[in-house]
Amino acid sequence: MAEAFIVGAVRTPVGTKKGALAGVHPADLGAHVLKEVVERTGVDPAAVEDVVMGCVSQVGPQALDLARTAWLSAGLPETTAGVTIDRQCGSSQQAVHFAAQGVMSGTQDLVVASGVENMGMVPMGSNVQFAIDNGLELYGAGWTDRYGTQEVSQFRGAQLMCEKWGYKRAELERYALESHQRAAAAQQAGHFDAELAPLAGVAQDEGVRPDTTPEKMAGLAPLREGWELTAAVASQISVGASAVLIASEQAVKEHGLTPLARIVQLSLVGDDPVYMLTAPIPATRIALKKAGLGIGDIDVTEINEAFAPVPLAWIEEIGADPAKTNPNGGAIALGHPLGATGAVLMTKLVHELKRTGGRYGLQTMCEGGGQANVTIIERV
Repeated sequence: MAEAFIVGAVRTPVGTKKGALAGVHPADLGAHVLKEVVERTGVDPAAVEDVVMGCVSQVGPQALDLARTAWLSAGLPETTAGVTIDRQCGSSQQAVHFAAQGVMSGTQDLVVASGVENMGMVPMGSNVQFAIDNGLELYGAGWTDRYGTQEVSQFRGAQLMCEKWGYKRAELERYALESHQRAAAAQQAGHFDAELAPLAGVAQDEGVRPDTTPEKMAGLAPLREGWELTAAVASQISVGASAVLIASEQAVKEHGLTPLARIVQLSLVGDDPVYMLTAPIPATRIALKKAGLGIGDIDVTEINEAFAPVPLAWIEEIGADPAKTNPNGGAIALGHPLGATGAVLMTKLVHELKRTGGRYGLQTMCEGGGQANVTIIERV
């Protein structure tokens, strides 16, 4: 099988839902990172065969194949195609998988994996609300027969995880506080500088709260009476875009590209859709086994902090080193622009391996419907 290499990875700062990026059209967000990844790698954009873009709420300005419109909005060649995909929160991690698989199959040589979500302009659940407003059922009869009429949501899934693993609010808040502290320290040290493409006057991730305290977190109301969860232990509603250029060995030679990492393993697993957020655990076990690696071989892990119990349970079940897990903070501090987050995490992972000299990196995230992608890469 042919090898696939990551030769470029860039992201916008992650903005807050009312911040400076909230007014930027999603196509322009995407155009910004697509143009940046082309310019930074020096690749001939006409040689790029496809743009695979993750986006979850594909309505309004995020409809009509955002990948294609973002590429054209960037002024890049009309000959490059684009496709927009939805694997919920893992959409642009799946974009990385599809791009890498195209290269590894030998049918493509240069593909951009990307993601965009403007949750300030297109609120989370806008596509679901369309169905509700038009009297459409969200689930078919087969779903109801299998799972009944119980509530199925990421929020309930996170609370169910707290109950299963015995996590109390104080432990969740300690984890969330450390996420902010790590992110603030990384910002101050300039760890993100090489991966960021400033936009609209925003040069740093907007959601980091270096001044947050346990007392401030303790003052927040739970998301629901009797629950352990508060807004402080959940990912932030955000705006952002990201792009990762994936190349074959032939394309690396032909275009004079510099590989940053080699794709080692691409895995995907489904798990309980009611718990919804637990799939990174079995998916990681499968990916490590297929790669012939142990968790001790992994130097850096990026796992999406949809809610604090997700990484906490993953660390506990996998036996991972907390110090190597989200070392520069996660979505609780840095934000979670849904369809963009997968490629944001991959961009962070690639650059952190380069900065620290680590060998293997692992990325995973929970996804709607009870799914998870796992990507293992090796620094080149």
